[in-house]
Amino acid sequence: MKTRKVPMRKCVASQEMFPKKELIRVVRTPEDEILIDPTGKKSGRGAYLCAKPEYVELARKKKALDRALKTKVSDEVYQRLEAYMMTGELDG
Repeated sequence: MKTRKVPMRKCVASQEMFPKKELIRVVRTPEDEILIDPTGKKSGRGAYLCAKPEYVELARKKKALDRALKTKVSDEVYQRLEAYMMTGELDG
């Protein structure tokens, strides 16, 4: 049986590599919306973040998502990320 290669991505906050499935993808769509992308398939510029609330705070302090997505990321996006990590559900 052939072993499949696990896709790895770097968390923008911690700069560590993790399997793609363990990270949350945040995407800037062509319409300049910032969305949480649980499927990992939305079109646009993506950035990956560890699925732990402390990394959301770290990303906010370092402006890691702003740099990765090449746009200003609002506090509302960080709040949605924290809520998504707690509940596993997207609101709105």
